[in-house]
Amino acid sequence: MDTLIMVGQLLLGLSILVGLHELGHLLTAKMFGMRVEKFSIGFPPKIAGFKWGETEYSIGAIPLGGFVKISGMVDESMDTEQLSSEPQPWEFRAKPAWQRLIVMLGGVIVNVITGIIIFVVLVYQKGETYYSRDQVVEHGIVAYDIGKMIGFQDGDRILDINGEPYKTLGELSGGTALLSSGGYYTVQRGDETLQLEIPRGFINSFSDEESMSQFIDIRHPVKVYEVAPQSSAETAGLESGDRIIAVNDQKVTYIDELQKKLADMKGQEATFLVSRDNQEIEKTIAVSEDGTIGFLNQNLELVTQRYSVGESVVKGTERAFGVVIINARALGKMFTGEVSAKNVSGPIGMAKIYGSRWDWVKFWSITGLISMILAFMNLLPIPALDGGHVMFLLYEMISGQAPSDRFLENAQKVGMVLLLALMVFAIGNDILKIFTG
Repeated sequence: MDTLIMVGQLLLGLSILVGLHELGHLLTAKMFGMRVEKFSIGFPPKIAGFKWGETEYSIGAIPLGGFVKISGMVDESMDTEQLSSEPQPWEFRAKPAWQRLIVMLGGVIVNVITGIIIFVVLVYQKGETYYSRDQVVEHGIVAYDIGKMIGFQDGDRILDINGEPYKTLGELSGGTALLSSGGYYTVQRGDETLQLEIPRGFINSFSDEESMSQFIDIRHPVKVYEVAPQSSAETAGLESGDRIIAVNDQKVTYIDELQKKLADMKGQEATFLVSRDNQEIEKTIAVSEDGTIGFLNQNLELVTQRYSVGESVVKGTERAFGVVIINARALGKMFTGEVSAKNVSGPIGMAKIYGSRWDWVKFWSITGLISMILAFMNLLPIPALDGGHVMFLLYEMISGQAPSDRFLENAQKVGMVLLLALMVFAIGNDILKIFTG
């Protein structure tokens, strides 16, 4: 069932984005009087379709993309029969270069608009919820395995990233920090202030969502939120709102400190000093074999910030283009070897990002992110992608001479081979991650 939910979300998200992308090409082509022969979401074989006017609309059996076939255009169909005759007024090749350029940019523009709209709506409806820098500085962090790799320690108070203040806990593990060149965190540790450098290629430690949880987290003071029924905590009379301030006469303030002490006392009884209504009470509580006593901790309250419509437009647009900037930076560092190509994911990896639980907020957040990434990837100057066509059209507009049809055909073939190789590589990465964990 989990797999079905992941696949279902991926197919729905891709169908929406591919459909809108191809619709951008279709509408701009028709706007300039070009004949659109086919519009397909998914690749052949066709499983359903209908014809309306001059255009055949269909759904393909391979849901990993889509296409629009415009008369007189060298595209992935490699149908060059029309090119042997004189250009007709309704053909792509008969139109001015600037019109053809707009048609090729139509899909990218729609994807960008879609991404912006999604992020703007999410910001307006949900606002932002986060742990703030002030909370991190007040309470410090818990350092997990990946955090310890660069020198973080429990209790560190992170003051800034690359000398600049941050706003949220999430920024500490964001692309802006991890992809920076010569990046560092400024940390207060006791009375000492020091800088922890972000090593070259450190971002490769974050291969999936699970690894992100092994970096750092904010420290939460110990405060009982709920006592588990029939637990040793309930037997000892622990109540909601109690604060455990010491175990066996050793002071504890934060839940990670308590967890470490309980891990050393599995299967034993311990004396707990509890603060309740400004009074201190001693309780003897048995620690289970798994190092727990049976209560849920009350974590720090998240900061919630709401935005007006105007603020949401600005914030959502910033967030949308932030995705593009981070991906462009990651791609650049991939060519230098600083970011591993193993981070490239295919459909399996994308499905895992959506997750096995259907959460509409998460669904639209990821779909908005993918929409911006698709726009960016489609603009890469690779033949067979929109960016390849844009590159040749710009050459034509600047030089006044269009590349020959034969050159465009061969470039299209090279582009298709490159895209196929990239797809195989991405799917191979996905499969490798399944077996290597």
